[in-house]
Amino acid sequence: MQHVEVKAEASSDPIIYVVDDDEELRDSLLDLFLITKQRASAFSSGSEFLKLADTSAAGCVVVDLRMPGVTGLDLQKQLTSLGSRLPIIFLTAYADISTSVRAMKAGATDFITKPFTNQDLLQAIDHAINLDRERRKTDAESDRIRFLAETLTRREREVMLAVVSGLMNKQVAYQLGISEMTVKIHRMSVMRKMQSRSLADLVRKVEQLPKD
Repeated sequence: MQHVEVKAEASSDPIIYVVDDDEELRDSLLDLFLITKQRASAFSSGSEFLKLADTSAAGCVVVDLRMPGVTGLDLQKQLTSLGSRLPIIFLTAYADISTSVRAMKAGATDFITKPFTNQDLLQAIDHAINLDRERRKTDAESDRIRFLAETLTRREREVMLAVVSGLMNKQVAYQLGISEMTVKIHRMSVMRKMQSRSLADLVRKVEQLPKD
């Protein structure tokens, strides 16, 4: 087994994981990523990758479809079972439409047939890393909104859900059996705690909360 890493200037940079049993290809890709100043780590097998790699890291996986032991599709399934959402780019020397469809349906971002150009691979990697970056931003925002919502009291949450459903303060008061003034007080508290300056922003945030 062989594991080699190429470090970029910052350890926080996205990492490109290369998983391929072809040593020559691994070395060639690591040289490419060194030249393009990208952080990369190479593994000779899927089992080695699963054992040593940080599957929660930002970046992507470039993996050979057909490998001894843990295949590319096996690796994709195991990453999913681990809760990892690292984008996956499959490499293959065999054009297999049914397999590529399975891989893409399971979440692969690209399917590249060997031999390929460096430009094609780099473009696929840029796309995968951008997807991962945007997903992480979305996840972070969702986590922030859930944290804000957890600061609400039960009554504030009831008022919030009624307000974003389109009800006026008077209607909310009637529905909850409280005074309109109490609704206004709770509504102001909700806007402050949810860090929303407009009803439209509050609606957007509530849409991102898990449904009860």
